[in-house]
Amino acid sequence: MARSIPVFVKGSSPTIWARAWAKPLGLLGAVALAAIIILAAGAEWIAPYDYDEADIFSRLKPPSGAHWLGTDNLGRDVLSRVIFGARVSMLVGVGGVALGLLGATAVGLASGYFGGRLDILAQRVVDAFMCFPLLLVALTIMALLGPGLANVILTLGLVLAVRDSRVIRGAVLGVKANLYVEAARALGATHGAMIGRHILPNIFAPLIILATVNIGAVILIEAALSFLGFGVPPPRPSWGGMLSGAGLVHMLRAPWLALWPGVALSLAVFGANMVGDALRDLLDPRLRGTG
Repeated sequence: MARSIPVFVKGSSPTIWARAWAKPLGLLGAVALAAIIILAAGAEWIAPYDYDEADIFSRLKPPSGAHWLGTDNLGRDVLSRVIFGARVSMLVGVGGVALGLLGATAVGLASGYFGGRLDILAQRVVDAFMCFPLLLVALTIMALLGPGLANVILTLGLVLAVRDSRVIRGAVLGVKANLYVEAARALGATHGAMIGRHILPNIFAPLIILATVNIGAVILIEAALSFLGFGVPPPRPSWGGMLSGAGLVHMLRAPWLALWPGVALSLAVFGANMVGDALRDLLDPRLRGTG
């Protein structure tokens, strides 16, 4: 019986959807992240109550028709606070990662491209910075700046910029060693042209991977800062703050106070990590595989 043989046209490549279906976990993570972003953007319209609307007669009520995820110790709707907490997590995740990548790209480009004493000085500063755990450094900076959403984003951006600058530097050194870069330099290309036309476009894939992977890490660090009292101050809800406040005090009596913020935090980190892993496989030719 004749069997059909797939024909591959030279120069053709799988579509984006075909590659996405080849990474089901990455697609699932993207769906989870998209759902959280939609909840964060439309919190005022999606949440059944305001995040600070209290009903003293409905304190610590279990899940019911009026409050799908129950209420906290002040009678506030847990579902509404989880939805509004998604906005804080997404703002911190996207803002911190964007600020961190901007700083890491600037430091990594300058260090890897120009080299010399600038490279040595920058890498020694990075070495000294990386001797300490990221959470400890973030706590120290937040103790100096004080709690607040803007300070959290600034702190996490600074932490990521120093840590990821070494990854960017390695990517720049790899691109800089290619022959076409040497040819462009021999033809008299300026530093701006070399960086804009040859270096930056070829490190774009590592930048995308760092962005997606770091979102999950930033959300976790923000939750830890809020849990320790250095994050977003109340009454504005954050998932880490919900875990440390009433969720910690009333965990045995009302376990839903800690359960649902923990589930939301896990979904956000899972989605970001799965998307990052899928993008790494799709953008790296060594991991993409062949037809």
